Amino acid sequence: MRTRICDLLGIDYPVLQGGMAWVSTAELVAAVSEAGGLGIIGSGQAPPQWVREQVHRVKELTGKPFGVNVMLLSPHAEEIIRLLVEERVAVVTTGAGNPGKYLNLLHDAGIKVIPVVSSVALAKRLVRSGVDALIAEGMESGGHVGELTTMALVPQVVDAVDVPVIAAGGICDGRGMAAALMLGAEGVQMGTRFICALECTVHERVKDMVIKARDRDTIVTGRPTGHPVRVLKNKLAKKFLELEDRCAPGEEFEKLGVGRLKQAMVDGDTDMGSVMAGQVAAMVRQVQPAREIINDVVTGAENIIRHIRCRVVD
Repeated sequence: MRTRICDLLGIDYPVLQGGMAWVSTAELVAAVSEAGGLGIIGSGQAPPQWVREQVHRVKELTGKPFGVNVMLLSPHAEEIIRLLVEERVAVVTTGAGNPGKYLNLLHDAGIKVIPVVSSVALAKRLVRSGVDALIAEGMESGGHVGELTTMALVPQVVDAVDVPVIAAGGICDGRGMAAALMLGAEGVQMGTRFICALECTVHERVKDMVIKARDRDTIVTGRPTGHPVRVLKNKLAKKFLELEDRCAPGEEFEKLGVGRLKQAMVDGDTDMGSVMAGQVAAMVRQVQPAREIINDVVTGAENIIRHIRCRVVD
């Protein structure tokens, strides 16, 4: 199970852990990297000093490559980019914007840049600017989502660009990884399953909510704002839908949403906090060590691909 992504990033398996704000902290990131994948710190809206502390903590826990996800809409984005250059992290993934103006700075420091994309047009534009790979993320994923499904998006992006493509959204086991590889992806990124990693520091109520989720327990809220978000259904999600029903102004959405992710992930308020998780939450059955999760996914994918080859030969 080795692809160009392994060689590009210096990892054993083409499995990335999504950079989720308030979820992807040093403990989880180091555990994923130690297990042969790529752990990614989720910087979200966090201040630069917090990100630096997380980077230092990961370096204490592992000597393996790891990354940091930078949300380009964050008011701290530029300062965080500069500190990551100072710290010489291996990989920067980006979301909510175009990292083009930072590419030379990051590449000069030897940092690989891998943006998340939800459309072919954005994928082409970013490849022209010189990014090293892409994460094509379908709307099945948790958090901020686009409009295309993973099944439709990934092969279109693969056909449109010549850099390695990593599939994300709706992937949590060997079947999902095997399907992504069949679509032309050279790796996968998973977020929701890693919420239930033993090393993940989110509140236990959040892990319990993910494990108990059923197939239709996620919902997309905030479409009128232009920034739709997939979450598990709870009282907060219902309030967002009520705002949508009465065509409330954007300020009301913003006011209702401030601080809700931390309220769930750190404080454990699964009623009025924002529990961002993907549609595969219903497939997550238990809390497991990160190494066990990666082994399960990779071994499962290898077995499926081997079985398919055997059937073709037969």
